[in-house]
Amino acid sequence: MLEDLRLAPPYDGFLFLAESVRNPPVLRPHHHAELELNLVAAGEITYVVEGQRYTFGKGTLLWMFSSQEHQLVDRTSDAAYYVAVFKPDMIHRACHGERYAKLKRNELSEKGVLNVQLSASDFDLLRLEMDRLIADGMDLDLLNREAGFGLSRDFRFRHSDPDWLNAGLRHLLLSAWRLQQSGGSAYPEVVLHRAVRRALDWIDREQEMEKESLPRYCGVSHSYLSRLFHQQVGVPLSRYRNSARLGRFWEAYRRRDTITVMEAAFEAGFGSYAQFFRVFSQAYGSGPRALL
Repeated sequence: MLEDLRLAPPYDGFLFLAESVRNPPVLRPHHHAELELNLVAAGEITYVVEGQRYTFGKGTLLWMFSSQEHQLVDRTSDAAYYVAVFKPDMIHRACHGERYAKLKRNELSEKGVLNVQLSASDFDLLRLEMDRLIADGMDLDLLNREAGFGLSRDFRFRHSDPDWLNAGLRHLLLSAWRLQQSGGSAYPEVVLHRAVRRALDWIDREQEMEKESLPRYCGVSHSYLSRLFHQQVGVPLSRYRNSARLGRFWEAYRRRDTITVMEAAFEAGFGSYAQFFRVFSQAYGSGPRALL
């Protein structure tokens, strides 16, 4: 799915700190025209890219190129990670030498997620650079609720000093790339079983698949699929399905001004309001009434 990050013309990209405790899950597979950079500040995050699972821990710098369909499938409860995106035209303006030529590509020549484990000193310096740019930006609670780029129709990323942000993003891009070149990939991939890949596809398209049961679509029994999914993805199948439904709930609730919480919950695929309330409370530590 091609995601429109809806960046206004004054901005060459955006940067924010995503945190599990206040960032709603958006688990659908997607890609976007912008180059994406993540720096894991705490906990662990897990992506699925091209049928392979990658789990990254604190201090990991990782890159998603514009043609890479990537899907966030899990985060530890304490996960915090910086998300920066860079527009292609800014990259072309900033990168002239051979050292930075790969940044202009839409995809990697090799499969996988480009990543590097930073030293403690390099991690601290890069994090400090990011924090300085974030300091003059939007409220982090708001950015987390909107997943950085905006789940609601009217949201647009803003910064109090676009010129400062753009200059900082350019420096951040080049600094991070120099660090990437100083080391190799830090985390191995886990190749996902075909049934697990099909389960991820089914869950992403659950509302379209009502007549096709999940085990039948995957070609295995439910018990086997549950064990295999947990083993390979690192999160129970039921929990992942509920997280995906929460993501759809936020999209539905913010997309329409007149929709009620209950209507959005049913549209997202929850079977009852009680189920939605339980899942919501487990994810955010309080019921919908306290947050909506």
